[in-house]
Amino acid sequence: MSETALSSGSACVQGQDFPLSRRQVGMLGLIASESAFFACFVVAYLLYIGRSRTGPYPDVLEVPYVATVCLLSSSATITLALRALREGRSRVFLVWWTLTVALGVAFLVGTALEWHRLIVREGLTISTNLFGTSFYSLVGFHAAHVTVGLLLLVTVAAIALRARVEPAHAERVEMVTWYWHFVDAVWVVVFTTVYWVGR
Repeated sequence: MSETALSSGSACVQGQDFPLSRRQVGMLGLIASESAFFACFVVAYLLYIGRSRTGPYPDVLEVPYVATVCLLSSSATITLALRALREGRSRVFLVWWTLTVALGVAFLVGTALEWHRLIVREGLTISTNLFGTSFYSLVGFHAAHVTVGLLLLVTVAAIALRARVEPAHAERVEMVTWYWHFVDAVWVVVFTTVYWVGR
């Protein structure tokens, strides 16, 4: 291969012609691998529906409408936050970003309240039956991802409060928003699987 071809390929790798940056490729790789994990949990949940020989069963679940609205709304607020950052409106960015954090916390609170009801009132734990095991594994795995997302959001907010987040950092902040959108999209799948198909 000629030196010209090599230099051309090198420019491509360095991002001159390649449509995605290294950060974007890395985040897409992370999202793809995590999607595979979630797919395994969803398939396991669907396989174990109705196979528990002892109760309680999926009919003890209550559809978490409020928590779902909070989480899905956070995709809109984080998008508005990123737009404000790119436009150099740091205060507006911080407001939308903080609201995103609040909506994420509200979702986790809703999940905690649901688990408390299921454990205390319904007697459903992760070791009760196959349904309990698959339910807490799937929903808990998602809740863990929401928690990681919130830690990232809070970290960015803390840096922004010190006036260290600028339009030049938009791509880095965007990677956090990609992860958050992924968490929201996964919840649509989990919500549909657990609270509609699984009932």
